[in-house]
Amino acid sequence: MVEDIKKKIQKLRQQISFHAHRYYDLDDPLIADNEYDQLFQELLNLEKLHPELATPDSPTQRVGGKPLAEFNTVRHTRPMLSLENAFNQTELLDFEERLKRFLKTEVHLTYMAEPKLDGLAVELVYENGLLVTGSTRGDGRTGEEITRNLKTIRSIPLRLDAPENIQLPGILEVRGEAYLTLAGFKALNEQRLAAAETIFANPRNAAAGSLRQLDSRITAQRPLDFFAYGVSDAGQIPCSSQEELLDYLKKCGFSINPLTKFCPDIFTVIEHFSHLQEVRPALPYDIDGMVVKVNSLELQQRLGNKARSPRWAIAAKFAATQATTVLQKVEFQVGRTGAITPVAILEPVNIGGVVVSRATLHNEGEIKRKGLQIGDHVLVQRAGDVIPEIVKPVLEQRNGSETIIRVPEICPVCQHRLILPEDEAITRCPNSHCPAQRLRLLVHYTSKAGMDIEGLGKKAMEQLFKEKLVQDIPDIYGLQVADLVVLEGWADKSARNAVAAIEASRETTLAKLTRGLGIRYVGEEIAGLLDEHYGGSLQKLMGASEEELLDIEGIGPQTAQSIIEYFHDPDVKEMLSRLMGFGMTVLSTPKSLVESPFAGWIFLFTGSLAAMSRDEAKVRVKERGGKVASQVSKKVTHVVAGEKPGSKLKKARELGLTILSEKNFADLLAGKDGPPKKQQLSIF
Repeated sequence: MVEDIKKKIQKLRQQISFHAHRYYDLDDPLIADNEYDQLFQELLNLEKLHPELATPDSPTQRVGGKPLAEFNTVRHTRPMLSLENAFNQTELLDFEERLKRFLKTEVHLTYMAEPKLDGLAVELVYENGLLVTGSTRGDGRTGEEITRNLKTIRSIPLRLDAPENIQLPGILEVRGEAYLTLAGFKALNEQRLAAAETIFANPRNAAAGSLRQLDSRITAQRPLDFFAYGVSDAGQIPCSSQEELLDYLKKCGFSINPLTKFCPDIFTVIEHFSHLQEVRPALPYDIDGMVVKVNSLELQQRLGNKARSPRWAIAAKFAATQATTVLQKVEFQVGRTGAITPVAILEPVNIGGVVVSRATLHNEGEIKRKGLQIGDHVLVQRAGDVIPEIVKPVLEQRNGSETIIRVPEICPVCQHRLILPEDEAITRCPNSHCPAQRLRLLVHYTSKAGMDIEGLGKKAMEQLFKEKLVQDIPDIYGLQVADLVVLEGWADKSARNAVAAIEASRETTLAKLTRGLGIRYVGEEIAGLLDEHYGGSLQKLMGASEEELLDIEGIGPQTAQSIIEYFHDPDVKEMLSRLMGFGMTVLSTPKSLVESPFAGWIFLFTGSLAAMSRDEAKVRVKERGGKVASQVSKKVTHVVAGEKPGSKLKKARELGLTILSEKNFADLLAGKDGPPKKQQLSIF
């Protein structure tokens, strides 16, 4: 009896998966909607009666489950990088020229070009073909785990079909874009209006909001869709090009954007960009440009990555949506590092479906360069269809009533005299006790970009600062429920939740704490490097020298100097002492116990390499347990000198460091040499 039911369930799953693929991926259904619904309901009923027969890849998993208390975080095995932008034909041609200069060859480049959807980038992890984890891009290194929500999207396979005669890798990390169609967006907002709920500003916000629901049953009701565009490690699968990779993913059951095009040269790329601009208004979803990728996977590997973006890809962005309005006034805001930022206050105007009333002006130099005046009619655009900025004043509409924008000489908050540091374009308030700086730091500390303390958002921190309950970071950890419940807008539950979140944040990582402290030039990436290098030890970081910091790949002189100045500040030392007094614990980062051939070795590369890119060489070192430095120091164990090595080679010789030719380095990679003695492998 049970065996018969098991067979029936298996058959229903196969039928439902087949018809879902016909409907969602091929747009060619073979049965009516009500027939599909009947099959689905029959399966749902059987699984309710026999829960022991339910499996993670069943179509019923798409209906969502019980609400979560919070999202867990997931660290991507390889960073989900952002893309550099190109805005016109010239910049696309420059992109190809940069590639050829880097490759040092006249190799003919071919490309894949695909629409850049205005959605949410996500990663799907499959183990033995079964979807086990789904996450957001997050900061590129760490995202939020939203597996249950992603399972509700019918175009995402719960189990992969292996391409014919090809075995799936044990773990496959697929990346793509979750999005909302324009029709789905319209219907969703109509539902929210009928329910007297706030409508979403645009499809991207709606998609992001839908995928960040703690209750996946709500996500299941949203008409989300998905296009796959790549994998984290193309070396896992038998493909030699981006074109073959997309075909592989399609055979695995993923939807690939039908407007993706192979381009035999950069001029075809430019033609396809123009084509996408033309068809954009008729598409069923929003796109804000086109992503261009070098087709050869081998060349992608050789080109490698920059700090935040792959060198082999670029986002060709459409011209921003623009409108004309009036510049009513300019406010000067004080940031957490003292930077004085002018903000344009505009007569509200609708740009691409979003009402814009403010725009960034960056600094005094931009105001002068654009020749802006109060009262000007100005052309405003949403740069990249997102950030509002003033393009230029409309000089023809000036009537003489406009007034000059005067940059203050005194801080608008603390009245301290402002300074313009040498070699900087931004005026600053040098008073670290400026209330505006302290407030901005507190807001940053509790935000998602900092310690991510739930319940202490921007408005809450502004209120606590105004009430003088919190004036410095350690004050946060002295807050009690009784302090909060007496304030306007706080209830017993919200107060207890906030205090519980504060309590949970007492145990943290060095990466999270250093990014939360708001040290200048220390963001997500640098904070992660510091955590990894110092094993999570705050004490070691506080005692670091400039030379030691410069040994860390990715940290330059400016950042190193900022870190040293920060931790040598007496006020900072006192603040951190108070913080530790409130029970703050920084967790140590566990070190790998696996012995690696390059363990304990620090490599520095100077000059260009012939057989591989510098990025590729650095990856090879790190894969073998070694480290890479960007500056010459006594701690460097190996200096790899390529063609035209420069001044670093001279300094390395003066310090008596081991100097390797590219061939020596290749031999080390191949394991042909044992641990070298100083200068043993040098051919210089």
